[in-house]
Amino acid sequence: MFRIAARAGRAHAKRSAGSRAFGSKAQAPSTARNVAWTAGWLVVGGLGYLYATDSSAGIHRYITTPLMRLLDAEKAHDLAIFSLKHGLHPVDRKADDALLEVTLWGKRISNPIGMAAGFDKNAEAIDALFALGFGSVEVGSITPVAQAGNPAPRLFRADEHGTTINRMGLNNDGMQVCGDRIRTRFWRLLAAQSQRKGETVASLAANVNRSAHGDRLLGINLSKNKSSAANSYADYVSGLEKLGPYADYFVINVSCPNVKNIAASSDVAVLENTVQAVMRARNAMADYRPPVVLKIGPDNDADQLRLIAQLALDYGVDGIIATNTTRSRPAALAATRVGREEGGLSGPPLRDLALATTREMYRLTRGRIPIIGCGGISTAEDALAFARAGASCVQIYSSMTLDGPGKVREIKDGLVDLLKGRKWADVVGEDAK
Repeated sequence: MFRIAARAGRAHAKRSAGSRAFGSKAQAPSTARNVAWTAGWLVVGGLGYLYATDSSAGIHRYITTPLMRLLDAEKAHDLAIFSLKHGLHPVDRKADDALLEVTLWGKRISNPIGMAAGFDKNAEAIDALFALGFGSVEVGSITPVAQAGNPAPRLFRADEHGTTINRMGLNNDGMQVCGDRIRTRFWRLLAAQSQRKGETVASLAANVNRSAHGDRLLGINLSKNKSSAANSYADYVSGLEKLGPYADYFVINVSCPNVKNIAASSDVAVLENTVQAVMRARNAMADYRPPVVLKIGPDNDADQLRLIAQLALDYGVDGIIATNTTRSRPAALAATRVGREEGGLSGPPLRDLALATTREMYRLTRGRIPIIGCGGISTAEDALAFARAGASCVQIYSSMTLDGPGKVREIKDGLVDLLKGRKWADVVGEDAK
């Protein structure tokens, strides 16, 4: 009986061992499948991440940007700034073509496409905008004292015309808050570069662009508080002295159509006093003297443009931005509800006015003062037309808010095709030659 039990035990042991062996073999394919599935999803997820975080991806133009346009215009703008400053944005991963390189005020930038003032009013998203591929970013307008601007609603879209009308009223956090952001960012980036390069912060500060990037420029746009006297220039001088050391170029906004106390936009005597005072203050700066740039409007007549050009030449102004928004309305837009809103018009309807002003200012200054073209630029063809008219660089705003963050790369790629091997710098002012 014991022998029978022993044989039965051995048989059971063999069956158990066989069962375990069979189970192990059955699990192997299952484990392999799990590994394969996991790897597959990681690859898909990685590719999805790379796609979604690429500024040129169609998802931004055809999905996220149209969804944002469902919001009130100002709320959509605020959401865009929130997303940018918290890192929730795509990036331009493609290196700029050497044909697009520009030298402005002795500083090299990798491309001539800039972000116009008015988008990042409070200097909250500088590096995020650089990451979208801009060669320059202009923050502001900033006033000495924080102000709330005009009552809402104050920003209106007319998508069928590709335009916006705003009467924001220079709302911003003021010079102290915005200045703290700009200064903190600058020294933080320099400290990081110091650790990486093994150089002192002081030596870096003496040679680096104020953007803290070797091939990018940071502009600071300054305007006047609504409470300041119409003929006063003290706000500009104060801003230059406090924020100028952190600007690759410093913009005097003398043309905002949404405030009533900037008399320099229409009174030549006030403009001359303003330019003279600002240039005197800039030339008195001890260590670093930023280029001073005038931002003019598109509604000046021929005599006013002639006087502005002469003042710029006489006092050594370093650059001119042509132009700000316009109070005028094309007939098709004037008949619409949005077109009847008060405020400055931007987008494609502004293009011809801004282009004509750019061309005339280049002619009047004889190409001796760099001009930044701004107004209605939404394609590479537009940008090239401004260059041929005399613009050393251009700025966009409305076209990016309407078409999405890939607009910068779209224009840059289009320019490379249009230039056909020529350099951007070689076509500047071509129409006047």
